[in-house]
Amino acid sequence: MSEHREIQTTCVIAGAGPAGLMLGLLLARAGVDAVVVERHADFLRDFRGDTIHPSTLEVMHELGLIDEFLRLLHTRAPKLSAEMGGKTVTIADFSRLPVKNRFIAFMPQWDFLSFLAEKAQGYPNFRLVMQAKVVDVLEDQGAISGLIMETPEGEFTIRSTLVVGADGRNSIVREKAGLDVESFGMPSEVVWMKLSKQPGDPNEVMGHAGPRQGFVLIDRGDYWQCGYVIRRTTFADIREKGIEAFRRMVADVSPLPAERVQEVRSFEDTNLLTVRIDRLKQWWRTGLICIGDAAHAMSPIGGVGVNLAIQDAVAAANILGVPLRENRLTDTDLAAVEKRRSFPTRATQKLQLMMRSRRRTDQADDRKRKGPPAFIRGIARFPLLAHLAGRLIGLGFRMEHVRVKQGNL
Repeated sequence: MSEHREIQTTCVIAGAGPAGLMLGLLLARAGVDAVVVERHADFLRDFRGDTIHPSTLEVMHELGLIDEFLRLLHTRAPKLSAEMGGKTVTIADFSRLPVKNRFIAFMPQWDFLSFLAEKAQGYPNFRLVMQAKVVDVLEDQGAISGLIMETPEGEFTIRSTLVVGADGRNSIVREKAGLDVESFGMPSEVVWMKLSKQPGDPNEVMGHAGPRQGFVLIDRGDYWQCGYVIRRTTFADIREKGIEAFRRMVADVSPLPAERVQEVRSFEDTNLLTVRIDRLKQWWRTGLICIGDAAHAMSPIGGVGVNLAIQDAVAAANILGVPLRENRLTDTDLAAVEKRRSFPTRATQKLQLMMRSRRRTDQADDRKRKGPPAFIRGIARFPLLAHLAGRLIGLGFRMEHVRVKQGNL
């Protein structure tokens, strides 16, 4: 990059996450010049959203990539379960979904991103620039016209017709563009860790809720990815009490043998995720649009964040592909993307906030502490609700389909 202090493209996308790479792939496939910039040197970061839902698998099917994609190492969950009163209860059943692949695929996100990047780089009009940290946006007469980045070789700029902020819940693009964020509810914390998988362990992907805490197990093949939901305290307070006290708290709610928690040798073996639910009041301004977590941060409930981001990318490509290629992009096109994705975003966040509210109500009154959250108790009481939950988790409130054609539009 040292010889290229400034480059020109049609669309520059900040963030090589699921939303950014999927959008870059779809636009390049449709004949639009696209550059994706990523501040990290690689995709190897653990404890990221690793759930590939049926809606995303359907997108891969529509792209003709599903067979190759599913040859990557992954585990499959045709349903999601939770422990309740010593019994395993199905809380989401995907068996009746109107798609080709009726399961969640658990796959390391770095494998998913590497696959998308490889397929996108097969198009001559796609470019991926790693180790490029966005530091500002370019403006021209009130319109966003590009990005300014820092790289190991120095600062350079990319000028473009459209800038897409897909750089996550701490988006630099939306901050520098001055977009307003609306937050909902109080932030919460989830501590992620790895525990070994051994004979006799639960054979299904489970969410286990204890009387005061929640515990999530994700089957990663040769180990469990575990999430400990912190309630009625903070991780900072827990750290002050020491690692042994933390191990006891986890062991109290984990369905795994208590001695397994000894594998967490120190707090260095944990990763804290601060969960907040927010969304932009407006996702766009002239020359710019945000998608994925940059537009709407989700709770990890249901693992829907990655898949909502993918749906955003598909909708954005469907709506913006032709105007970008024909050099006739307008604010109306950008507003159409927000309008298309606003309902599923608001509906999903509303559902997540309702579920969090019900849990906190139970936690606030000792007489109501009955273990699992109220929504799990409801599903256990009416098993048909597991199919409804499967549809909401697996497909979302509005599933997008790949409509932009390959090559000439």
